[in-house]
Amino acid sequence: MSFAREVNRAIRSTLVLWVIGAIIYPFVMIGIGQIILPFQVNGSLIKNSQGQVIGSSLIGQPFTSERYFNSRPSTTSYSTADPKKDEAGVLKTGVSGASNLAPSNSALIERIKGKDDPDPSKSVEGDLNRLKKAGIQPTADLVYTSGSSLDPHITPEAAKAQVNRVAKARELQPQQLETLIAQNTDDRFLGIFGEPGVNVLKLNLALDALKSAS
Repeated sequence: MSFAREVNRAIRSTLVLWVIGAIIYPFVMIGIGQIILPFQVNGSLIKNSQGQVIGSSLIGQPFTSERYFNSRPSTTSYSTADPKKDEAGVLKTGVSGASNLAPSNSALIERIKGKDDPDPSKSVEGDLNRLKKAGIQPTADLVYTSGSSLDPHITPEAAKAQVNRVAKARELQPQQLETLIAQNTDDRFLGIFGEPGVNVLKLNLALDALKSAS
């Protein structure tokens, strides 16, 4: 068998495998996904009552108002983009990334972004003081940032700790909010992996719907 024939066969095999692996397989998987799991395949997008996309159930958003359940702190504040200079569309997708600081590094407690942003309220101690002032028993996920900086969930305990504050701000009964928390709590994956978590964006949307309905 000649060398030229072997080279020709190798090239044809490479092209066939490339077409199968790089074109046919991805498009088949996209098609199957669109049929079986369209919500997840398209980014798990969440829409408001007007049908407008306001976020994703997979990407956290900052909530700090007393009228809403607050999110977990983020090392990137969920997005470092300037709204007026967001050519890359960072604000639409979020920015992921944790710090590489050692556990003994004092900057983890200070949580200061830089010399140009020396706001002490953005530290762990600042969050602790803010929560205690609001009558909220601090939980770890309300003062410590997540590894991805995009965590859309808080623990059920963190959500329940904010019930009285939100209920007072909206003049609602705490039992109503506890029901919303239970309805928006995601259980362990397959019942065994991970821990239950409350999706903050979904919870606050349900909160707004409850207020408008009342």
